[in-house]
Amino acid sequence: MTLQSWGLFTITEAAMSLSPGPAVMMVVAYGIARGWRKSLFVNLGILSGNAIFFMLSASGLGGALLASPTIFMGIKYLGAAYLVYLGLSAIFGRPSPITLSRIDDKQLSGRQIYTSALMLQLTNPKSMLTFVAILPQFIDPSQPIGTQMLILAACSIIPEFFILLGYGMLASKASHLATQEKYVLITERIAGTLVLTAGVLIAIV
Repeated sequence: MTLQSWGLFTITEAAMSLSPGPAVMMVVAYGIARGWRKSLFVNLGILSGNAIFFMLSASGLGGALLASPTIFMGIKYLGAAYLVYLGLSAIFGRPSPITLSRIDDKQLSGRQIYTSALMLQLTNPKSMLTFVAILPQFIDPSQPIGTQMLILAACSIIPEFFILLGYGMLASKASHLATQEKYVLITERIAGTLVLTAGVLIAIV
C-alpha cells in the first residue's frame, strides 16, 4: 500500500463520514436531545460497528454475507424497523432512548445508548457493503493484509470519530432547550424525525 493510496483512502472515508447518513442523523438526534456527552456514546457505537465490518471484510465473511440477498434484506429491514420505532416513539412522546418527557436522564446509561448505536450500524448492510467494495481497491496483495487492514481501519475510524464528535457538539448547542418544559416535546419531535428519517433511508436507499 503506497502513501498515495493511504492518503486517498483517508480522504474518501472522511468525505463519506461528513455525508448526513443514518449515523450522522443519530448522533445529531442525541446531541439535540441529550447533549454532546450522550452523543459521544452514539459515536463510539457507530465506530465499533465499523471496526467489526473491517474484521468481517478482512476475513472475507462480509462478502459471503452480502452475497445472500435474503440475509442482506433481512438485516436491512431489521435495522430500519428499529430506527422507525425509535423515531415514532420520540415523536409521539412514548418512552424510548431519545425521549425526555417520560424518562429521567439519569436512567439512560451510556451502555444503552452505545448498544442502540451499535445495532444501528450493524443492521445497516449498506455500511458493510461500502467496506467490502472499497477496501480491496486500497489493499496490496503482495504485502501483509493484516497490517494494511489495521492501518486502513485507523485511517477510517479516527477521522470519523472527530467528524461525528463535531456533529454532536454542534447539535448540543440547542440541547439546553430540552431542559425547559415548553421545549421538551419540540426537541423530542426533532430528534425523532431525524432518527425516523435515518430508518427510512436505510429501508429505501
